[in-house]
Amino acid sequence: MPASNPSDSFRLPPLVLAVLGLLLFVLPYGILRAHSYVTIDDNLDAELNIPYLLVQQGVALDYRPQTVVPALMDGLPRNALRPGLSATVGLFALLPPWAAYLVQQALVRLLGLLALYALLRQELLPERRQRRVAAGVVLAWALLPLYSMYGLSVLGQPALLLAFLAVRRGAARWWHWLLIAAFPLWTMFVFVGPFVLAALGALWLHDWWRQGRPHWPFLGALLLLLAVYLVVEWPLFYSLLVARQFVPHRVEFDLAQLTPLGLKTGLRGAVQFFLFGQYHASRFLRVAVLLAVAAAVALAPAGQRATRARQLGGWLLALAALAVFSGFYPQLVSWGQHRLPILGVFNFGRLHFLAPLLWFWLLALALRYLSGRWQAVVVGLQLLIGLGMNPEWLNNLRELAGRPNPHEPNYMAYVAPELFEQVQQAIRQQTGLEPAQYRVASLGLPPAVAQLNNFYTLDSYQNNYPLPYKHRFRPIIAGELAKNDTLRRYFDAWGNRCYLFSSELGKDFRVGAFQQRTVQSFAFDAAAFRQLGGRYVLSAARLATPARSGLRLAGEFGQPNAYWHIWLYEVE
Repeated sequence: MPASNPSDSFRLPPLVLAVLGLLLFVLPYGILRAHSYVTIDDNLDAELNIPYLLVQQGVALDYRPQTVVPALMDGLPRNALRPGLSATVGLFALLPPWAAYLVQQALVRLLGLLALYALLRQELLPERRQRRVAAGVVLAWALLPLYSMYGLSVLGQPALLLAFLAVRRGAARWWHWLLIAAFPLWTMFVFVGPFVLAALGALWLHDWWRQGRPHWPFLGALLLLLAVYLVVEWPLFYSLLVARQFVPHRVEFDLAQLTPLGLKTGLRGAVQFFLFGQYHASRFLRVAVLLAVAAAVALAPAGQRATRARQLGGWLLALAALAVFSGFYPQLVSWGQHRLPILGVFNFGRLHFLAPLLWFWLLALALRYLSGRWQAVVVGLQLLIGLGMNPEWLNNLRELAGRPNPHEPNYMAYVAPELFEQVQQAIRQQTGLEPAQYRVASLGLPPAVAQLNNFYTLDSYQNNYPLPYKHRFRPIIAGELAKNDTLRRYFDAWGNRCYLFSSELGKDFRVGAFQQRTVQSFAFDAAAFRQLGGRYVLSAARLATPARSGLRLAGEFGQPNAYWHIWLYEVE
């Protein structure tokens, strides 16, 4: 009987090591806490403020057609925003915004790691000797750069697939059905709902065609997923399909004005989607997966090489087709949105949210054919890619090292609550008014900063808001749009950023105090601003001649640890 190695009894299981690796990844967030760097673009400037305001203004679960959010755009319809019946909103009800974000990020990554591990162990890497490589793959999956404010929209897909495959085999337990019912509670329907339903529906039709009879439990699982989405996303479905509560500004989207079209542009986009993906869904270089596929084919025995090439090559062709669709989607919209308006209102190009899981499935498939040394090289490379392309994690390492990026402020510097409390206090002393009694707009900083500091704003960054409001807001900035054709197209052909624009600042929506910017001429329509209810402009840049814009300086504010220096202008 061979002697046992004493070190074996102290060896941790591979899954535990993967979880410990994830804990090391989130450790900087735990140390920095409110001073953590939080991804700003399309995240801190657009996402954290919404669940915060839904909770803070008591309308998270108020889906009545007449309900509005007073702090947004002078009363944005509540049903234009994310649903309240979600884990994300629940966390924001329990914790401050920065803490809710960090807890959500840790939980999303942990659950994503566990979900993919269960899927790989069941479907692709079931043998005991494959536990280590499975643990390495799932750690790489959990470290991907992504927008955790979308919940489990990306990292939770393995759990949904695991459950549906169990139903398909006739081996589903009660917890598989629970996973299906829970998926809509922590995902964004507009990003993944239609696409997972379509993909799983296609699988059901494929099985029906091959077996000659429908798989009724699988159909029942699909209907369960759809039914829970209908309940969770009732504000969206009600406002768009039942009551037609408002005409969304998205009907005026015109991508042809925003991006150059043509074969060259489409091919460039397809290559980028294939090699990198899209940053909302997770942007990472696919070279480790391609290396694994190439090695699996090249190292195959001569008699198996063709079969293996067809199997793995088929996956690559499918991913290439998805990339081509995503790359050419803007041109499809430009060509067809006037014939089929839904192309302009709903972004079918978000099909790329399925790509990360497909790439990792292919990675695990290829790793099955490789030796331990090759597996270590490929998984190690993917881990390095995930970390090296994760700007949030890298910026937090800089924060810990005391060398922060001056252009990427941490959460506390960006939101700057002490600075904006000074502004509110000054207005209170001058007028006796509380924030709910006046409206502001921001210049040179995102309105989300003001919203997270409990100001009521006329401007905002919204994916969905009433088209008439866009038309009412435009006269305020019409003079600046006339100076800059890029900004004009940016607002007229898109308009999600319903902001105060300055042709001198361009698309610099983050004017830091250290930049000391001065706007020489600000073509601001004060009368139109006043008519919409506006009273104050919070500006991160000094106006050289505010009187010409119908404004007067009401205060200047700075704070040592704040990213901003604020000039407060009041409409005369």
